[in-house]
Amino acid sequence: MTVTASVTECSVSNCSFNDHTHCGAAGITIGGNADHAQCATFIDTGSHGGLPKILASVGACQRVECVHNDHLMCGAESVRVGPGADNADCLTYEHGA
Repeated sequence: MTVTASVTECSVSNCSFNDHTHCGAAGITIGGNADHAQCATFIDTGSHGGLPKILASVGACQRVECVHNDHLMCGAESVRVGPGADNADCLTYEHGA
């Protein structure tokens, strides 16, 4: 299992790390609570930030119930972030049994 999921899409246009639907953060943290995963790296400051080259990956995942979680790392092939219950949710999140 790969434990360095890349962030392939972010449709949260008001995030300071968003660069034309791509995440410019070095790494994101997935947080939230039971049955809900959100991008804890989301920042809405009105100014642009992040790396000049898009290399974002999931640095840590706090959603231990997600089927992609492997020792607090994301084992999904890729991760999509977008609006959900909050401004920036992990749309790849899948609640395990």
